[in-house]
Amino acid sequence: MEILKKICLVLIIIGALNWAFVGLFELDLVASLFGGSDALLAKIIYIIIGIAGLIDISMLFDHD
Repeated sequence: MEILKKICLVLIIIGALNWAFVGLFELDLVASLFGGSDALLAKIIYIIIGIAGLIDISMLFDHD
């Protein structure tokens, strides 16, 4: 489970950097790399990053 959480954290960081580029430069890297924001592959990437965020919500409640 720890490996999954770390993979999810990396995906969340990638998503955060993508949003930083959108805010700073009006450049959506995911859309640019995968054929536009309406492309199926880009939508799949967005969904995977969103699921990673949901999985890592549990990190807020870990008391280890």
